[in-house]
Amino acid sequence: MVDVDRVIDWLLDPEHSDPAIRWQVMRDLLDAPESDWRAERAKVETEGWGARLLSLGDDDGRWAGGAHFPADHVWGGDEPGQPWTATTHCLSLLRAFGLDPVSDRVQRTVALIGANARWEHAGQPYWDGEVEPCINGMTVANGTYFGVDMSPVVDRLVGERLEDGGWNCEAENGSVRSSFDTTINVLEGLLEDERVTGGTPASRQARRSGEEYLLTRSLFRRRSTGEPADARYLRFHHPDRWRYNVLRGLDHFRASAILTGTAPDPRLGEAIEHVRARRSGDGTWPLDWRMPGRTWFEIDDGEGEPSRWVTLRASRVLRWWDGQITPSPG
Repeated sequence: MVDVDRVIDWLLDPEHSDPAIRWQVMRDLLDAPESDWRAERAKVETEGWGARLLSLGDDDGRWAGGAHFPADHVWGGDEPGQPWTATTHCLSLLRAFGLDPVSDRVQRTVALIGANARWEHAGQPYWDGEVEPCINGMTVANGTYFGVDMSPVVDRLVGERLEDGGWNCEAENGSVRSSFDTTINVLEGLLEDERVTGGTPASRQARRSGEEYLLTRSLFRRRSTGEPADARYLRFHHPDRWRYNVLRGLDHFRASAILTGTAPDPRLGEAIEHVRARRSGDGTWPLDWRMPGRTWFEIDDGEGEPSRWVTLRASRVLRWWDGQITPSPG
């Protein structure tokens, strides 16, 4: 029998946890009064990981002097993995942390990014988006969350949907099949736009079709053979970066259902049971792996160790699925 109270105490540990974790535990697992979890959420800007990441930004609003890659990135070099220190990845982390999007400091940063950041692809203004739907999905999610009108990029993503219902960054190179990785990034962007603006009939339909793409594949299987599309989709990592896994997919469906007031789709069941089976005896979930590459700092204890991020996400997904609560969208 899992000692849920012990797991909650571990997630809330004031010495080793972080406001970015604690406020979401209070909202999603404890049904704390909104005034309480919002007070904890406000600390993201001034304490812990959020404050640290904000302090590492450049004076011109960017991080590491670049949009998607740091200014010192050497294309074709021998650096392991992709560096994660540039603007897009830092904004994605701050959004995941729950940084208050309307604080004066944040809004100054957002304005500076608009004035100074340009995409490495062809020097496009940052909030105009790039060309890859994966990157544009992240940019829509971040921009909308932080109060930027991203409707032109949303419209572009809607128009780039493939016949099977999803998206693929390789479409410009001739691919006609969607990918799990690209599709989840676009879906998160469309859902954030829908949460903030209500979306449009076309964007809501595109979101539903992308979700259907995942659902018809049980969130991880090839439709053609029924085999797992990628073994890593069944392993849990964090931060998400551009990579898909079933827990990220389930957390999206949880957020989508809460926003739209719909019941969990039964086709999520196999992925849910996989998450349940991966729970350790102490009630936590481990960090299976992390994407290699340069970071400002790590926010988990390491691969194979219990992960507060993975445990928070898995716990709220299972709580939603098991029907114990209908959380507020917040």
